[in-house]
Amino acid sequence: MATVPVNPKPFLNNLTGKPVIVKLKWGMEYKEEYIDGQFSGNLGEILIRCNNVLYLRGVPEDTEIEDAE
Repeated sequence: MATVPVNPKPFLNNLTGKPVIVKLKWGMEYKEEYIDGQFSGNLGEILIRCNNVLYLRGVPEDTEIEDAE
């Protein structure tokens, strides 16, 4: 199975302002914020250096972020 390179600019522009899930190379996945095991809300806008990102994906509109595993 061959992979096809994708231009990231249109992909990322399409996700602007929408909920996304970001998985880092180190295994952590950012989607919501938990402090001491208690849900404290969505993260909002954050900055992650690009070389730390393993993948980024949008959350389907009809899916809750918690169910998007």
